[in-house]
Formats: sequence, structure tokens, C-alpha cells
Amino acid sequence: MNFFELLQFVSGNAWLYGGAFVLVLSILVFVHEWGHYIVARMCGVRVEVFSIGFGRELFGVTDKKGTRWKFSLIPLGGYVKLFGDMDPASSKHTDMIEDHESGKMRRLTPAEQSEVFFAKPVWKRALVVFAGPGINYLFAILILTALFTFNGQPVTPPVAAAVIGGSSADSHGFQPHDRVLSIDGKPVADFEDIRREMMISLDRERHFLVERGDRTIDIYAVPEKIEIEDRFGFKHSRGMLGLISPRHAIRLDTIREIDGQIFDTPEAVRTEIANRMGTRYVIGIERGADLEKLIVEPQASFNEPLEAPVQGTTDEAAGPDILYISNIEANQFVKRAPHIALLRATQEAWVVTRGTLEALGQMITGSRSATELGGVIRIGALAGDMAQQGLIALILFTALLSINLGLINLFPIPLLDGGHLVFYAFEAVLGRPVPDRIQEYAFRIGMAFLVGVMVFANLNDIMQLVL
Repeated sequence: MNFFELLQFVSGNAWLYGGAFVLVLSILVFVHEWGHYIVARMCGVRVEVFSIGFGRELFGVTDKKGTRWKFSLIPLGGYVKLFGDMDPASSKHTDMIEDHESGKMRRLTPAEQSEVFFAKPVWKRALVVFAGPGINYLFAILILTALFTFNGQPVTPPVAAAVIGGSSADSHGFQPHDRVLSIDGKPVADFEDIRREMMISLDRERHFLVERGDRTIDIYAVPEKIEIEDRFGFKHSRGMLGLISPRHAIRLDTIREIDGQIFDTPEAVRTEIANRMGTRYVIGIERGADLEKLIVEPQASFNEPLEAPVQGTTDEAAGPDILYISNIEANQFVKRAPHIALLRATQEAWVVTRGTLEALGQMITGSRSATELGGVIRIGALAGDMAQQGLIALILFTALLSINLGLINLFPIPLLDGGHLVFYAFEAVLGRPVPDRIQEYAFRIGMAFLVGVMVFANLNDIMQLVL
């Protein structure tokens, strides 16, 4: 999908895509800033402004504690401004304040001095700063816990329904119906675990412990590094092993070959497959102009009788048009007890964090292209897609994006929460704050770096759509 196709597509779904993006981002910004706000209040810091968005205020209200709660024009973030800070980033502070009666600047009174952020002990300032990304993680974990408890955790058994012919899995000895027990010693409970491990592995050798029938075998395989393009035109590098999920089934009218023999009609395919049920063979599936080969071993118990149509009947009277290649039930939603759901949600947050860090590390080392770094356009496209898939998908996307927002804000970059925490760590060790001049230069560098990354990420989105 090129830029103009995307523009036409999104413009026809503007309310869905735009609404989903603004809704998700506003929720996550509110959660993040509320973390700063509530811990600041608990530490005795006055909060002057709580803003969703940047720029000119659209509407707002001032509460009894003097905090201005408002929505601003540009809905791409938000901030809380703490008493005594000269800007929302807490990069500068002052002990002077404008007197509301005279309009002149005056020094803070002792009572006001007790409410300023910069006068608090370093550990309290660190808590206030850490609370933003921390509550992003907590929010995501609570969402996932609720989903896993009431809706069920989606689980697809880590079993190969088929093996792609000529793939890494094929060349390293994987077979249909192999169950992957662990990868590099890490237990595998879901087929999604395999996909994630391969995605971040690229072309690094991995050790698979595989259950085959009543045997357990070791397979050492190197995934193939490939570049894929989604329907919007965004490109991503990932490792591909070549195992097919149990969720997959095959339409008979797409099968063109069976063990190299060409079949011209669905009826002939149906008859041949019915005769081969329970055996292993290679089928060639039409994928546009290409022919993808899969090694399969369909089971009769998972397929209704596949019979050729009786002479004189229509195709509809023939057997089913779908070949199920798995030997187990594919889609399972397992409702967890609350404490188990909490554990699984925490594990999910860790898996997402680790995967993001590994992918960023691969971009830095050059083994993964930096063009995969996406910006606002890509996030908006994903939010709209999730909204189209339904409420559960959108909630899950919100949880995963919350984890990434929390992680990014913990990076040790000046202006981000992680950068402030680094300064506070130095202050705790040295017994005195980092000199203002050094902090000022660091914040300028941090601002330049963040603006550069944002421009680069959004240009990535545009270039991949246009070219």
C-alpha cells in the first residue's frame, strides 16, 4: 500500500483511525502523567498544571488545590508542571514567584518553599520521576491481568502444523506435529513464544528442545533473516524459522501440486488428499505468482470425509473445501486464576520489554535496519487496525503500547524521566546536585537528540509509504 492508497484508505476511516489513535494516546498520557501527579502530591509537592496535549489550552478546570487540569491543542503527549519548575521538563527551577496582587516577583515563603519540587530530598524527586513510567508498566500489567482473568489468555500450542519446504526448519530437521518445549533453555508455552523468539533472533543459532511422538530431541537451527512489508508498506526485519502455526488451514482450491504432481481441479486434489490422509507429503500452494511448498501430515480425525463429487452434482455438494493440517485444537482461551493471571501478565510485560531492547540493540549494531523505527503514522495505523479487530484487540494494543511508553521514558536521555534519574543518581553519590550548567547542556543535547529521532521515525513512515 503506497502513500496515496493509505491516504485514501485512512480518509475513508478517519473517525476510526484518528479516534482510536487519539483515544489510546490520551489514555496512556493521562496514566503516565497521573503517576507523576499522584506521587508528587504524596511527597508534598504542589502541581501547577496537568495537561493532556501541548500548545494552546482548549479547555480546562482548576481544582481546589490550585492544579489546572486541561486539554491542549496538540494531542501528541502531555505533562505535569511542578511548583518551582520553570518548564514542564523540570530542566530549570526558580525560588522566585510572581505575586498575584502586585504583579511583581518575590521570593518563596517558607510555606511555599516546602511545596517546591527542587527542594525535596533526592529520593522523593526520584520517586516522582520514576512514577510516570512505573505506572505505565503497572497499568499494562493490570489490563493484561483483567483480560487473562475474565476473557482468557489466548494460547496456541507450540506445535508445528506444517513445515515450509526449503526453510530453515526444513533443512534443520523439523517435522509436522513437532512440539517445541524450549528455546535456549527458556520454556515455550505458546506458539507466539516461538514467533517472538525468532523475530528478535534474526539469523542467530538457537537451541530447540523438541517433543516428537514419545521422544525428546535437540535441534540446533539458524533462522533465516528476512525483510517483510505490512499492508501499509512499512518494512521490518525478522528471523523466520519456517514452522506453521496450528491456527492455519488450507483452501483446497489453492493447492496446485502434491509431491510434485500437478493437479488441475479441486476434485482431483480432494480425491488425492483423501487417499493420503495420515501420511506425510509436500503440497504446493498458489501464492499469487509463486508456489509455496509445505510439508504436511493431515489427520483424518480433524478433517471431514474428503470425497470427490458424485458425477452430475455441483462443487458445493462435494466434501469440505478446507484442509486442516494441525493435529490439535488451535485456538484456546484459557481463563486464569487472578494470581496466575497477574504472573502471566508480568511475564508478558517482561517479554515485550526484552524484545524491544533486543530489537533496538540490533538497530544500533546494524544487524537490524533502523528504518524499522516507526513514528506517529505507524502507531496511528496500528491503533486503527486494532480498533477494526474489536475492543479486546484495542485494549491489548493499549497495554503493549503502555509498556513501550514506560520503557522509552526510562532511557537515560536528558529530558526523559530516565535522564532525570541519572542526574539524581549522581547527586545521591556525590552529595550535591550536578552543576546547573552541565544539566543545561545535557538537556539541550537531549532535546536535539529526541527531536532528531522523532523526525527520523516519522520520515521513515513517510518514505516507506511513498517509495
